[in-house]
Amino acid sequence: MTSGASASQGETTTAGPTFGLWYDFRNPDPDRPFSTFYREILDQISWAEQRGIDSAWLTEHHFCADGYSPSPFVLASAIAQRTSRMRIGTNLIVSPLHNPVRLAEDAATLSLLSGGRFDLGVGQGYWAREFEAFGRKVTHRPSLLEEGVEVIRRAWSGSADGFSGKRYQLPPVAVTPVPEHAPQLLVGAMADPAIERAARIADGFLSTQNAHQATYLDAVERQGRSRADARIYAGQWAIIADDPERVWASIGKHALYQLNEYISWGAFGPPDQVPQFTDPAQIIEAGAYQLMDAEAAVTEYATLLRDRPQIKDVHFWAQLPGEPVDSGSERIAYLADKVVPAVRERLQA
Repeated sequence: MTSGASASQGETTTAGPTFGLWYDFRNPDPDRPFSTFYREILDQISWAEQRGIDSAWLTEHHFCADGYSPSPFVLASAIAQRTSRMRIGTNLIVSPLHNPVRLAEDAATLSLLSGGRFDLGVGQGYWAREFEAFGRKVTHRPSLLEEGVEVIRRAWSGSADGFSGKRYQLPPVAVTPVPEHAPQLLVGAMADPAIERAARIADGFLSTQNAHQATYLDAVERQGRSRADARIYAGQWAIIADDPERVWASIGKHALYQLNEYISWGAFGPPDQVPQFTDPAQIIEAGAYQLMDAEAAVTEYATLLRDRPQIKDVHFWAQLPGEPVDSGSERIAYLADKVVPAVRERLQA
């Protein structure tokens, strides 16, 4: 896609698309210590790898009462030490909040620690409170993101040429150590201009709920690149279980909390223009989450992956905020045992 990392470097050996888990490490339960919660989730991830899950994806926010992960790199390092095969990525880091040299250094270190299993996913962010707290302007997001990506690529290459841009000025120093296998640099976006930017500067696209994938592929072509060589990493908002309606009756309240928090932060547009959900049933009616058993999920994802071979990974929320870890583990086992093998079998038919 770009002059960045080769798609083959550090790749998993799993044939075909990979299946993973998405984590935000939110813990709104005041009776559950974060130390216990972290330990249980790391145990879950190690166990999920043994069950055949291929990837773990981490996301970032700051100043959340529920502890929404403010430090994905530290968690990624812990995951790398507890796993041997699983790819680890961020979906995503709000890169305009960070010094891009530090992002490059942390990502390079993670790549080295994990044997090349780490991919860096970034996005421009949206929550004004975070930008104010970090001394950044929301209106500078596009240039902060784009220049940051350029700085990160230069750092990984070992260049000591320095950088002079609109937002960043760096002296002629080299960042060391450089990664032995440069991570893929992925970019997430939902608005059309941001998607166009992702097609121009990224090694791959982080999509949400499979929306905007066609828009991204069209943008790739406009950038003069091969549509066939495009790479998409697709975050899923779906509950897959033997009796999904019964499971939803138990955990739907956690999805209600999750989505309404995102809406209040401005994730889907100005908060005063995007109504919040009033109950879990409304979430399903709106299609914000899908409920599927194994048969429906196998059909859904085999069709999606056959029709859109650019998708290299699909990953699912492993835990909704406040959901018991055991509840999430039940869905992970069901995904690993009943869905992933059957999807792969259909794709190979």
